[in-house]
Amino acid sequence: MSLVTLVAVYFTLWWVVLFAVLPIGVRRDDSPQKGNDPGAPVFPDLKRKFIWTSLISAVILGLVWAVFHFGLINYDQLFDPPGNAPS
Repeated sequence: MSLVTLVAVYFTLWWVVLFAVLPIGVRRDDSPQKGNDPGAPVFPDLKRKFIWTSLISAVILGLVWAVFHFGLINYDQLFDPPGNAPS
């Protein structure tokens, strides 16, 4: 895998993982002030969630890289539809 592919996969993974991590530990405000959304979190703790998102994405990317690097899945055959073998 090239560096550009790894960066693109990491970027995509990061956003998917972020949306999975965002709702963790969120508590609603029991008495919201006038004008505030009643479903808004009291303390979203985004810095911690960005750090966790980055770490989880890096681990997943490492696993994906290892699968392709050690040949568990052949990258060329992955995108070659069956029945299109060269003659």
